[in-house]
Amino acid sequence: MMNSETKNIALFGTSADPPTAGHQMILRWLCDRFDQVAVWASDNPLKSQQTPLKHRLKMLDLAIAQIDAPHHNISLHRELSHRYSVETLKSAQEIWGKNSHFTFVVGSDIIAQLPRWHECEALLRQVQLLIVPRPGYPLREEDLKVVAEMGGRSAIADINAPEVSSSAYRHWHDSRLVMPLVEDYIHQEKLYLP
Repeated sequence: MMNSETKNIALFGTSADPPTAGHQMILRWLCDRFDQVAVWASDNPLKSQQTPLKHRLKMLDLAIAQIDAPHHNISLHRELSHRYSVETLKSAQEIWGKNSHFTFVVGSDIIAQLPRWHECEALLRQVQLLIVPRPGYPLREEDLKVVAEMGGRSAIADINAPEVSSSAYRHWHDSRLVMPLVEDYIHQEKLYLP
């Protein structure tokens, strides 16, 4: 049992290129289940041609501002933005202390990539994984088994994330996929032009 000073921290990093209504729904869900939800945007070393990080951080900040979290327990943490998640965890431990319980939130589309992450085993030994199911990315038993063999402890979130994605917005510019403040910023900065 955790003492009163130990916090349950959800670590939610995303490319946020751009953040969508799906990201916002997941963040609301996390706010109801964790003491603190720490959010950041970062460069994914497995993705190319991302929008500059300063824009993705600003859009994520705007998306978070539109979340009505009754416990005021969600915040953007730019200092957690690092291309390697194990470094992000070190920064989180400096902020909240090593005695806090850290849950690393990832989409089901990421599980097969995990073994290729920088120092993945070191990360998995120190965090709990919370896997958010994504439409079109079913969880495969063999991927979960590999994560477990690397020392990972995982749980599957009981949330039905909507079928929206950042790449869908980038391709089709469907304003239903993003929040109004985010779309205003996209137009203002002339991002994702065809």
